[in-house]
Amino acid sequence: MRIRSLGVIDDAVVELSPGFTAVTGETGAGKTMVVTSLGLLLGGRADPALVRIGAASAVVEGRISVPPGATAAVRAEEAGAELDDGVLLVSRTVSAEGRSRAHLGGRSVPVGLLAELADELVAVHGQTDQQGLLKPARQRGALDRYAGDAVAVPLAAYGEAYRRLRAVVAELDEITTRARERAQEADLLRFGLREIEAVEPRAGEDVELAAEAERLGHAEALASAAALAHGALAGNPEDPEAVDATTLVAGAGRALDAVRAHDPSLAALADRMGEISILLTDVAGELAGYADDLDADPRRLAAVEERRAALTQLTRKYGEDVTAVLAWAQESAARLTELEGDDDRIGELTAERDALRAELSVLAQALTDARTEAAARFADAVTAELASLAMPHARVSFDIRQTESADEASGIEVGGRNVAYGPSGADEVELLLAPHPGAPPRPIAKGASGGELSRVMLAVEVVFAGTDPVPTYLFDEVDAGVGGKAAVEIGRRLAKLAKSAQVVVVTHLPQVAAFADRQLLVEKTSDGSVTRSGVTVLEGEDRVRELSRMLAGQEDSETARAHAEELLATARADA
Repeated sequence: MRIRSLGVIDDAVVELSPGFTAVTGETGAGKTMVVTSLGLLLGGRADPALVRIGAASAVVEGRISVPPGATAAVRAEEAGAELDDGVLLVSRTVSAEGRSRAHLGGRSVPVGLLAELADELVAVHGQTDQQGLLKPARQRGALDRYAGDAVAVPLAAYGEAYRRLRAVVAELDEITTRARERAQEADLLRFGLREIEAVEPRAGEDVELAAEAERLGHAEALASAAALAHGALAGNPEDPEAVDATTLVAGAGRALDAVRAHDPSLAALADRMGEISILLTDVAGELAGYADDLDADPRRLAAVEERRAALTQLTRKYGEDVTAVLAWAQESAARLTELEGDDDRIGELTAERDALRAELSVLAQALTDARTEAAARFADAVTAELASLAMPHARVSFDIRQTESADEASGIEVGGRNVAYGPSGADEVELLLAPHPGAPPRPIAKGASGGELSRVMLAVEVVFAGTDPVPTYLFDEVDAGVGGKAAVEIGRRLAKLAKSAQVVVVTHLPQVAAFADRQLLVEKTSDGSVTRSGVTVLEGEDRVRELSRMLAGQEDSETARAHAEELLATARADA
């Protein structure tokens, strides 16, 4: 991460190890800003008070390695972000006026998208910022993954049946609650279909009738024009002296035929004249036939107009033309069949609903049994871890319960009771903690102090390592209120967790820092700010000096140095 103008940090780069990174430094040096920076990258609330005095804005930039095909990668790409060889670039800017901007993979995105990705990328455990497993829904998901196939198999079958049941119930509700509307719709469809059936339109009939009406309406003009054209082409029997086109063309053809032998080009014209003569004769014949066939009957015209009026009544209601009216009738007939089959469909859906509810009851009971068995193993393992984390008397347990359903129709039967259910079964799962003997088990968010809560989360994550898909864990002051042997055990367990995930810890304890693969020192300059060189990777002698300071407050104390070297040797031996 690169952090600029955030709190006491002026400009600094934080290089995190793929394994276990410990962030150390004097109180007030700005270690918490590392946690705050990561929180901003994960869509946390933007507080303008975080912006360094005198700066216009604070900026945090990060490079996050995301496996190809991971949920976070897919969601980021859907938002338009680009991954650079499996690396996702994230930035967050907070202005002194309180405005906030987020960028993901080079694309401006809503801050809410960063928060959405956070659940898939980082689990944060701190004194005031608890995420992940503090949410009951996440606790149930965590328990389910820990249980493995014992829960996964019935849960998959349950999910499929649950989705089908929701679809069935929705269709039933739609049919029954809209019974009056559906009856009214059926009546309208029947009326329309009866109207269309009474007229019996044919596809394209309206176009044919329009053409016939146009012809009948102008029959006299058409007949007169045809007779005049025929007379001009073929002659008028009542006027033998009149000259017609056919006679003239025939005479021209005979004149050319008489001399065609003397010039081939004239012969070609003679042939064409012959063709014209034939064509004129054909046209004249067709005009005669047209005039004979032309129907000028006014009764036929009236019948056509009456039929067109009936078709117009249909097109005004059911479609722009007769073809559209017939399509409406076909669709409406199918819809009417569906509506008239409501009673039969209700019976089918009711039977399917009851069968699905019975199936869900069996699967929900199987889920409860599998979760109960896994919860006992999970709780025992976490309790054993807590004994080594300065909480020897703490006891962790799971509360797996069901809520009575308000009425029989909204629940399913599990364990002889009608209970509410959801997409993951009928169980409400909550992780409880009894911090000492005699204390009643309470939800972990309420039953533990800040330091205890971080240790409980650490114990849970260690037990859960390998089954939780979150690749990065951030612990802020996980060591609060502990020391000595317990602190060593915390360091050892963080190192164990870091074998399967990235772990970042802000700590005051040298026993914890000694187990880190990389130790970062945050220190201020003389003007009270943290600059780029103010966050350094400690190696060799520098790391021994910092651990000595953390142990005794004296970097050059021989006793502290010996103890620091011993801690490092212990950590390396465990590795």
